[in-house]
Amino acid sequence: MDLRQWKKTRLNLHWVNVKSSHKGIIINISVVIPTYNRYTFLKRSIQSVLSQSYGAKQIIVVDDGSTDQTSNIKNDFSNITYLYQKNSGVSSARNLGIKHAKYEWIAFLDSDDLWNKDKLQHQVQLHQNHENILMSYTDEVWIRDQKEIKIPKKFKKYGGEIFEKCLSHCIIAPSSAILHRSLFEEFGGFDENLEVCEDYDLWLKIASKYTIGLVDLALIIKHAGHEDQLSFKHWGMDRFRVQALENLQESVSGSKQVVLKQELIKKYNLLLKGAIKYDRIPQIKIYEKRLKELNNESN
Repeated sequence: MDLRQWKKTRLNLHWVNVKSSHKGIIINISVVIPTYNRYTFLKRSIQSVLSQSYGAKQIIVVDDGSTDQTSNIKNDFSNITYLYQKNSGVSSARNLGIKHAKYEWIAFLDSDDLWNKDKLQHQVQLHQNHENILMSYTDEVWIRDQKEIKIPKKFKKYGGEIFEKCLSHCIIAPSSAILHRSLFEEFGGFDENLEVCEDYDLWLKIASKYTIGLVDLALIIKHAGHEDQLSFKHWGMDRFRVQALENLQESVSGSKQVVLKQELIKKYNLLLKGAIKYDRIPQIKIYEKRLKELNNESN
């Protein structure tokens, strides 16, 4: 499915009215596209940025050590910034792109995803109408094997105070997000120690302190099913979510700390169950110990 075939729209903007835009702050956007061995997908993704009704000021492609023809992209598009680094992971690639971003607002696009032509326009209108909101995201369409698939209910999108809604799973696709540069200065970018769930980690940190804007329109296409996706590479994705939650424990308090601990207990129990099933003795000891510690804190 490409942008010309994309006819899916959702017009129920339940959280903010992005239609009633007024001329507010000037929003100039740098787009960061990390990529690894996805040359064909990458060309299509860049074209979806160039086709925006509200144009980005800068497109940065960060080649994370590709061994295919990805380096040719700088010849295919003369108006992009191409950066190459030794293979270091998606967090490192995004962080390098952020460092080279010239503008105050930064959007992300994974190199196998696509944007609807009005994606940036809708988010710019949201931020012009709500100048206190420093991050926004959109709804999405999922495509697998060229067919649209139903999105599980656990990935339902929310706007506003969404910290609790983000705890179980990552509901914000990086390709849908726009952030003000000040958030990276405050939270330090993507955690390069996390092989996966680095986006979940950063969004949780931001949502613990800030209101998040939602444009309730399906404005990105996420493609799934290719073998090189990181979510297929690692077993037990909750291991990485747990690491992110543990890192956040010291920086939240009150009701946020309560729900965070509840989510940790839930995930520890799931991981313990899996460790017992596959007789992973070291993991069994780790999760039994952590559960005991958390339960003692709760008593």
